[in-house]
Amino acid sequence: MRKPYVLLLSLLPLLLGLPGTPACAADNGSWSVYPVASEAAARPYFSLSAEPGQTLTDKVVVQNRTGRPLTFRLYAADAYNTARDGGFAVRTVEETMRGVGAWAKPAKSRVTVPGHRTVTVPFTLRVPEGAEPGDHPGAVVALDERIDQGSGKPALGVRRAVGARVYLRVGGTTLPALSVEHVRISHHQPPMPGLGDSTATISYTLRNTGNLTLHPKAELKARGLFGRTLLHRDLTGVPSELLPGQRVRLTEAWRGAPQLDRGDVTLTVRAPGIRESASASFFALPWLLATLVSGAGLVTGVLLVRARRGRARRSAPARPSPRERPTPSRPRSSPSARP
Repeated sequence: MRKPYVLLLSLLPLLLGLPGTPACAADNGSWSVYPVASEAAARPYFSLSAEPGQTLTDKVVVQNRTGRPLTFRLYAADAYNTARDGGFAVRTVEETMRGVGAWAKPAKSRVTVPGHRTVTVPFTLRVPEGAEPGDHPGAVVALDERIDQGSGKPALGVRRAVGARVYLRVGGTTLPALSVEHVRISHHQPPMPGLGDSTATISYTLRNTGNLTLHPKAELKARGLFGRTLLHRDLTGVPSELLPGQRVRLTEAWRGAPQLDRGDVTLTVRAPGIRESASASFFALPWLLATLVSGAGLVTGVLLVRARRGRARRSAPARPSPRERPTPSRPRSSPSARP
């Protein structure tokens, strides 16, 4: 039975102030992965363009920052947005690849880098004839296949990896598109107004329905009764990159939400050439007050039903008693004719 493990992947460009380390390399403190510098300058990531059926070649550098040799598994991977916060992540080597991860092949699948040295590895990227146009993000990953003992119960092994991002755009018709879905608001109220703070949680889903990577910006507005503005803010938890075909479920906390009000929240998301909005209504009412109102309404309803039934009984005509009921008369028989 294989031991489960967690892959810790470093993909974010870091500005490193260490000598001999290129700026904006993807790094985890022990090794770095980055593209070979162009004739003009160093590259923080791969930015490639190709037509369906075209083959590209490039080189990736793996730098060992420790004093001992390190061996890595090299592979290309597709990118996706994480479910937790929409961050940029890549598939593990065991997962099925459909984009860059399936099209790019390093010249070596494993490489050993001596201490404080670098190794440059060429790779080939073959775009198939039927490739869909638009953006296909991914990475070239250097994976340390050793599994470190993790903490927690059950214990999980930890693998570490560093990847240089690959932004590939395939030629053809491109379409930026976005949808804002499933906006919900839930209140966390004190039992009665004035007996504590009130908070609310707004949840929503962003979905990239086009074929281009989007850089969305979002704002949240809340209005109460009579159109009063209760909240207006720019959201900071939106992913900086929403990849094609990806969706993320996000939440935003609203501290100081109204304790007794009725209104709606509206989420508006913008990206170049895109503006989409979605709304949700809310009714803020503390639970104890809501219970009292509900109980009073129930009691009032019962009393009204009983009063209505009493009036109906009093207004109904009285039925005669059995003694007062008239005896039905019998029909008289006519005398028969005699001959």
